[in-house]
Amino acid sequence: MVDRSFGRFDLADPADYGRFLTAHARVLPAIERELECAELLTGWSGRRQALEDDLAAMAIPMPRLRASFCFESDAAQWGALYVIEGSRLGGLQLSRRVKEGLPKAYLSAGHEAGGWRHLLARLDEAAEGREWRDAAVKAAKSVFRAYADAAEEAGVHG
Repeated sequence: MVDRSFGRFDLADPADYGRFLTAHARVLPAIERELECAELLTGWSGRRQALEDDLAAMAIPMPRLRASFCFESDAAQWGALYVIEGSRLGGLQLSRRVKEGLPKAYLSAGHEAGGWRHLLARLDEAAEGREWRDAAVKAAKSVFRAYADAAEEAGVHG
């Protein structure tokens, strides 16, 4: 669902790339704000500033948030973190499709060496049974849905 929604953006086209970043900016800051106090991963830092910097470099204002999040349990926090950190992996691949000269700090902000494996190990350690996993999956799905909705709202032109 999310891959299909965002896959329609032509990242080599400045206008489409701007819409792509805007869609992300309507969701990511709200999630990161919720997770900043969670202390799930030592030394974790988000990508909100990189996203803001890329939009500013393209003279695109930060959009209004399309969603707010309240992750009421550590399972829900882990589910959300899994989604936004997993998107770093795809972001590195997508950054190669961005037209030369366009800012791509957000998409290029990968994990430090071993960072993704560390996150997965910590996630496995935190998991506490079926209910915990169900809450994590539910939160992850809500984050995926918010991103897909933001991509649909941003539309594809050109």
